[in-house]
Amino acid sequence: MDFARRNTRKYSFKSPYLLNLRKLGSLVTSPEDFRARHGNLLSILKTNVEEGILDTLVQFYNPLYHCFKFLDYQLVPNLEEYFYWVGLSLSDEVPFSGLKQIPKPSIIVAALHLEASELQANLTTKGGLQGLPSKFLFLKASTFAEVASPDVFDSTLALLIYGLIHFPYIDKFVDINAIQIFRTKNHVPTLLADTYLSTHHPKPVKEHNNIKNNSKEPISSHTLVTTDPKQTLKLSNNTQPSRKPYTNSEAISRKEKG
Repeated sequence: MDFARRNTRKYSFKSPYLLNLRKLGSLVTSPEDFRARHGNLLSILKTNVEEGILDTLVQFYNPLYHCFKFLDYQLVPNLEEYFYWVGLSLSDEVPFSGLKQIPKPSIIVAALHLEASELQANLTTKGGLQGLPSKFLFLKASTFAEVASPDVFDSTLALLIYGLIHFPYIDKFVDINAIQIFRTKNHVPTLLADTYLSTHHPKPVKEHNNIKNNSKEPISSHTLVTTDPKQTLKLSNNTQPSRKPYTNSEAISRKEKG
């Protein structure tokens, strides 16, 4: 195989504005409780992604084998490692499929700790999807922090991370898909599927299996943050993971012969 010549493919990554999210993250009163309920979202929020790293990584993606293929090994993202990355245990909950009907307003109100009048006043449609402006959710999170409602504040912050980092579709907008994924309490399979979808289809993708992606920037830079085998992505707190990411990939990697 000729590794000297490679056709490059154009990918566009979302680079979400993290300052306001990180400010909210600093208001979490008990990081331990937050981690128990929502996993490693705070650590992911603090992660800085070096410019150019992901652009280089995705050039090694092999559409035929659905993996990142290097000279002497293969890198294959899988469910177990994504669950480890987000700090959650394997779940028996049915993941989001996009096939269910949009939940009734009463269900959304209960899940997001909102008043019915607030939902009615702020629910809007962008890009063909209903959702809530992130500005409104930021204001609600700040209010919950001021009145000392840590559980509700933590949930609102987690929803914002879901909508703006893990499943971005429209800028400054948390769409109904992100809200439904948040409600399932099992977003890791969808996150992995979205990673493969966006990497496998670098061209604009408007809709696939009822899960809509951004037509200009289909994947967040934070989504692939742990896929680099050399761990060149730097953590803002200068700490290292307790074990190397993708250890199972080493088990399924093989030395190329010939």
